[in-house]
Amino acid sequence: MGLLSGPSGYSTIQSDESSSDINAGISRPKAAPFRPIVIAAVALLFGSMAVYSAGSGGASLPSLSASKGAEKEDSLFDDLDRFVLKDYDVRSAHSNFLPGVAGVYGKPVWSFYVNRGQAITAFGTATKDFPILEFNPANKAYQMTSNVGFRTFLNVTKKGSSSSSLIEPFSALTAGEKDRTMFVGSNEVEITEDDSSTGLSTSVIYYTLPEADFGALVRTTTFTNNGDDTLAIQGLDGLAKMEPAGGLLDGQMKNMGRTLEGWMDVYQGSKKKGDITMPFYKLSTQPSDTASVKVQVEGHYCLSLIDGGKGPSTLLPIIFDTDKIFGQDTTFSKAHGFMGKDVAELVSSKQSGAAKTSSAFAAIPLTKLKPGESITITSYFGKAPHIDRMPGLASTVTAPGFSREKFARARSMMDELTSSVTTTTANPLFNGHVKQMFLDNALRGGVPMILGDVEGDRPMRPDADEDASLKVYHTFSRIHGDLERDYNAFSIDPTFFSQGPGNYRDVAQNRRMDVMFNPRMGAFDVKQFLSFIQADGYEPLTVEAVTFRISDSAVADSLAEWAVGKGDGFKGPREALAAIFNGGSLRPGQLFQLMEDQEINLNPTVSRQDFIDKFAASSDLAYSAVFGDGYWADHWEYYLDLIDSYLAIYPEREENLMFDSEPLPYYYAPATCQPRKLKYVATPTFDGEGTHIQQLGAMAWDAEKTEKQHTASGDVFKSSPIAKLLLLGVQKFSMRDPYGMGVEYEGGKPGWNDAMNGLVGMLGSGMPEAYELQLVLRQVERTVAKFGRDVEVPEELKEMVDKIVEALETFEASGFNDDDEEAIDFNVPKEHFEYWDAVATAREEYRDSVKFSFSGSTYSYPAQELASILKRFIYHTDLGLDRAMKVSSLGDGDSGSSGVAPSYFSYKVTDYEETGNVDADGHPYVNAKAFKVGVFPLFLEGPVRMMKTIPADGVEGGRQMEVYEKVKGSGLYDEGLNAFTVSASLVGQSIDMGRMMAFSPGWLENQSIWTHMSYKFYLQLLRGKLYSVFFAELIGGGMLPFQDPTVYGRSLMECSSFVASSAFPDANQHGRGFLARLSGSTAEFLSIWTLMFIGPEPFFVDADDGELKMGLRPALPSWAFTEDGEATFKLFGYTNVTLVVGEEGELRGGLPRRYEVTYKWHDGKDVVEEEVLPGYIAEQVRRVDVKEIKAWF
Repeated sequence: MGLLSGPSGYSTIQSDESSSDINAGISRPKAAPFRPIVIAAVALLFGSMAVYSAGSGGASLPSLSASKGAEKEDSLFDDLDRFVLKDYDVRSAHSNFLPGVAGVYGKPVWSFYVNRGQAITAFGTATKDFPILEFNPANKAYQMTSNVGFRTFLNVTKKGSSSSSLIEPFSALTAGEKDRTMFVGSNEVEITEDDSSTGLSTSVIYYTLPEADFGALVRTTTFTNNGDDTLAIQGLDGLAKMEPAGGLLDGQMKNMGRTLEGWMDVYQGSKKKGDITMPFYKLSTQPSDTASVKVQVEGHYCLSLIDGGKGPSTLLPIIFDTDKIFGQDTTFSKAHGFMGKDVAELVSSKQSGAAKTSSAFAAIPLTKLKPGESITITSYFGKAPHIDRMPGLASTVTAPGFSREKFARARSMMDELTSSVTTTTANPLFNGHVKQMFLDNALRGGVPMILGDVEGDRPMRPDADEDASLKVYHTFSRIHGDLERDYNAFSIDPTFFSQGPGNYRDVAQNRRMDVMFNPRMGAFDVKQFLSFIQADGYEPLTVEAVTFRISDSAVADSLAEWAVGKGDGFKGPREALAAIFNGGSLRPGQLFQLMEDQEINLNPTVSRQDFIDKFAASSDLAYSAVFGDGYWADHWEYYLDLIDSYLAIYPEREENLMFDSEPLPYYYAPATCQPRKLKYVATPTFDGEGTHIQQLGAMAWDAEKTEKQHTASGDVFKSSPIAKLLLLGVQKFSMRDPYGMGVEYEGGKPGWNDAMNGLVGMLGSGMPEAYELQLVLRQVERTVAKFGRDVEVPEELKEMVDKIVEALETFEASGFNDDDEEAIDFNVPKEHFEYWDAVATAREEYRDSVKFSFSGSTYSYPAQELASILKRFIYHTDLGLDRAMKVSSLGDGDSGSSGVAPSYFSYKVTDYEETGNVDADGHPYVNAKAFKVGVFPLFLEGPVRMMKTIPADGVEGGRQMEVYEKVKGSGLYDEGLNAFTVSASLVGQSIDMGRMMAFSPGWLENQSIWTHMSYKFYLQLLRGKLYSVFFAELIGGGMLPFQDPTVYGRSLMECSSFVASSAFPDANQHGRGFLARLSGSTAEFLSIWTLMFIGPEPFFVDADDGELKMGLRPALPSWAFTEDGEATFKLFGYTNVTLVVGEEGELRGGLPRRYEVTYKWHDGKDVVEEEVLPGYIAEQVRRVDVKEIKAWF
């Protein structure tokens, strides 16, 4: 019956023709038909191998690989909207990653891939310290993946041939000779190879196992005979280098990898003697030289099976001994150990995993493939808590339909996650790009979930502002670390409700539009971030997930009994769960993990979701953050965006939010910003020939500090949101530089452009922060004047304000005025220096008074008095902004006459006196007595921030247009790529300014196209109502997805952190994207998307009748509309909105003339022949009780 006769004891297995395919029920394009392999019986243990024969009858079913026949003719995407990269392994190298999302009730693994070899180059759990395949930076990954990553070796024999050939699909040695394609999906990556010499096609798909109580990277390999002759194949498919579990290993692997191998071995999870289907890779103990020895219990696993049968699959043997595969070839270039052998010989031979790094190859049995037939191998790679778990995992993955269901769910889960921005325009490329940008934004900022009494028995669902039992929790977020951002230590919890900490500025920006997509979260983001403002106006470095705590032990006991029952015996499930509840603060993932570790199971009648909702509703929520190593100057700049987003949805709640909502605490960091006398230091110049004054050692640690600022009596001190904004404005106003222009970088760190790290040492200041200061002062003054409410502040702040006002009065009395001078004096005038010194002294005295606690005394500012003070601050801030335009910029090809707002200044100390004290390096501390301002080339951030301060006029000749035209006519514009660079030429600048000077022009922060900042610029064009300009830049400028894919070098769906500009020395790299995806540009794009489809402030309070109203003001170009003149999108992730364009063919921020509203709970419709929707409809839209809206323009 079999095509080939094997060694004695082998049998030929006939397939079951009625079996179902792994992909049944998965929506996919038509593919080349095949008849799947099915296992009726298998004997793969104890040296017995089976010869498989594909079935010859039955219905044709689609292949797991959706690529063959699925590509749209001459298209960049296939029918599954996956980016198609033909000949991927001979194109310019780039890296990417799978999202690492396993669902709310799943345990993710992280995984990175490159367009080399078989794609996956590193994966593991939690952080790069726990790799299953070692993490390496991109430059090394490009070199190593083809050898140490996933590999496939096949002995292939054609019918009628007496000899077989050993082939390796995707081998680097045959790159460019085979037809290879990569398909990049939102939650999967597939590679295919068509080998014309054998007729064999190979497809490999990777995805993260979704919604399971264990984590795994899933690899599905399909071999299809597309030739005319029957093929007999056998071989190995798997991982060339499988790392064991054993604690924090990344650094040890790289620094003492050979020594570490002494701890390594491979164990078997099966209890059957000789069974090698459940290998378990771990160290014997965790490597250390301490008195306490920790036995390693957790391990990594590999489970492989032939997929596609209707019954349970049977596991394949795993060849883990590297020597059996590669022999003595330590380069892994070829499978020397497999040459001239049958797989059966490898399976039956004795293997060893002791004291060496092992492999994980599934042994593919001798298989007969007739033309059109296929065989699919599915493998699971992950981490298990104990070797005893292996039989249970094996039983799960071999269950009928498991692989099919999980693969389908991996796809549908991403669709669900991105459904909030489902967009339908006439351009499918743009539609897909919107979803991808939403996904990548969520991976950096998180997806807000509402926990607690979510549904409730209430007529209208309340939001988190209205109901304290509702809690907001962000899932799926993480620091953006990857192969190219190898400097960032990412963390993805391998738990349910997975998330990881995020950098403050990233999270603050990427959550900007949260409330637009989930209005039920209310003011959560605003309150969380304002609570992180410290008494000194600074913020911590890292934002962590909120925690929940049940403060009442009786509530904890009751909840535990409801969840698991009364229980019997000493420390049964109820007592154990109650102890967890009473043990302190928890995150949802931690709670479920502790329950799993202690084998606490929920009652069958209690679902996981009901359990976590009741836990959240019974808990108090606490914000959490961590101080880093300095204070970044820009962290506070994103608060107004959060407030504006909230008020665009809840405009009638402004007074309550600012004055009457629950007071917020002050974050209390373990470090204090030093006074000038302890950070102004005389050091040798770069050339060693002189001395200059630098600002060094800006931070001092205070070990006795805790997490929240208290009063002298020990109570947590809190203030209203408006008071915290006022404190913030006062602190930043006091930090204006000696010439009153920029805000000083005196906290040890620069602003958004952190490559300007040296600017801190140059006593630098930033104009971006000065423009944001103007906005904050205006906002507080406007709010106070609007509501006429008093503002209660700490007494210490009142004393500081008094000193600032006194310094202003002295300065004003001096009569100094530089408005009439034709040329600005770069030497800081005496009057300015004295004002600066007095205010800086007041700031330092204030900080010293609140270093450990507030006194608890407060002062209530009358609205009129406070408004008067703020107007004075605004006036002097404006003078400084005007002065900065006179000082301007200077650089290569820039005479300072561009008219573009400058971004940075430095200050040279021209006169000083030593204090008599020295720093830790022996450098003398000094007191500055005079300054000279230094200027820099242009940076895009300056004009971007300036544009935020200019009212939107939409006038072609207005101020916004003037800024745009001047920027485009400056050194910030790359004419070759029609895009805007992060800086102009930096040629001739001092290396002291920062690490950007170490980079080649056009690379990283040195004159590259930094997408985040350029997208901020595009956003300002739209905010400024420069519709014609924005529409032109969207298609013809530097925005995705409208780029040349061959130049960009990666999927047009995905943004990069930067694009190499025309300034880069290698012209072959111009226009190519680097640093994949998790860029702040996603936040800017979602703001752009919101303005394009919804408009600014969709909800507003009518000035005439005081009623809440809603009005759409979209701005869409003509190409966005279908032939029917329609474009659709999702509002609040639920309501389908259709925009119908009029004869003008495009929308430019105007209101509709007619609405048609369809409701969620009944079939009736409301037709409104007005430009705005009345209050009762607006309220239902906001509560997501409206199913559809159609608006005619």
